[in-house]
Amino acid sequence: MRRRSLRPCARARLAWRCRRGMKELDLLLLGWLNGQYPGATAACREQFEALLELPTRNWRATCSGWSTCGAEMAALVESIRGDQRIMSTPAAAGNLR
Repeated sequence: MRRRSLRPCARARLAWRCRRGMKELDLLLLGWLNGQYPGATAACREQFEALLELPTRNWRATCSGWSTCGAEMAALVESIRGDQRIMSTPAAAGNLR
């Protein structure tokens, strides 16, 4: 099954929806969007877009493990939480400048 490519304007809209005003969540969501979304199944993409509909406080609680989501989205949430590539490369001049 061939996965549809994401048009630049649609990707920009999704990236904007990933912005939560909380750097940690922004990094998690944008990291997953950039790294995993392009190769995700249509069902997984729909689940990701549904997660973006949640209010920030609900997403923060779910992502932090303080609250649980439905079984159908649990695998996606774990994938987003476990995406370590967002912090894998330190800044060239150090992180504390």
